[in-house]
Amino acid sequence: MPRIFLLPVLLLFMATAWSQERPIEIEDEQKLNRLYLYAVNTNLQAFDVGITVTGTGFRQRAGKVRMVHVPARSRVQLSSLIIERGKEPKYEYTLEVSSELSPRALKSEFELIKIEPKFPVTIYQSAGCAEQCTALIAALDESPYRYTHTVLADYPKVFEQISGLIVGGAERLEAMETPIVMMAGKMFLTLSTYEEVMAKMEEL
Repeated sequence: MPRIFLLPVLLLFMATAWSQERPIEIEDEQKLNRLYLYAVNTNLQAFDVGITVTGTGFRQRAGKVRMVHVPARSRVQLSSLIIERGKEPKYEYTLEVSSELSPRALKSEFELIKIEPKFPVTIYQSAGCAEQCTALIAALDESPYRYTHTVLADYPKVFEQISGLIVGGAERLEAMETPIVMMAGKMFLTLSTYEEVMAKMEEL
C-alpha cells in the first residue's frame, strides 16, 4: 500500500461570528486505486466544508469546489482521488469551513462518532454499585462523548489505590452504591446521573 504524505493544511474560515472549538480534521483511507478523504467534525455544531486538493500521483474530478454538509460529531467523505498506476500520491489541501449552513451544500451519508468531552471521564464501579452505575453507563453510551468504564473487581490494584483515597477505605468502597467519577484530576463520589456529571464538568 502506498504511503500517504499529509502536507500542511490551510484553513479558510468563511464566517467570523462563531467560535469553532475544534478544527475540522481530514482523514484519508485507501481502497484499491482510490484514496478517499474524509472530514472529521468533533464539535457539537454542524458545518459546511469544501476541500481543494493539490499534489502529485493522482487524478481527481475537475470543476468548482462543492461544499459538503458535515453534521455535528460526524465523519463525511469530501473527495475521492484516483491513484495513478505505479505512483505514490502526495497531496496537500485547503479547507473552506462555514457555520452558515447552505441548503445547496451536498448532503452525503455520514458516520456519527464519539468525541472527547471537555475533560476525560472515567467511571469506577464498585461491587455495591448496581442500579445507579447501570443507569449512568447507559446514559453515557447514548451521549456524544467517549469515556472509560472500570469495574474495580477486575482491577485489584486500582481498587487498592482508590480505597486509600477515601474515608472508610476498602470497606466503604466495596459497599458504595454510587459511581465514582474521575475527571480533571478530581474524584467525585456523589455524582450519580449523567446530568450531574455534565453540570459538574461545566463548573470545572
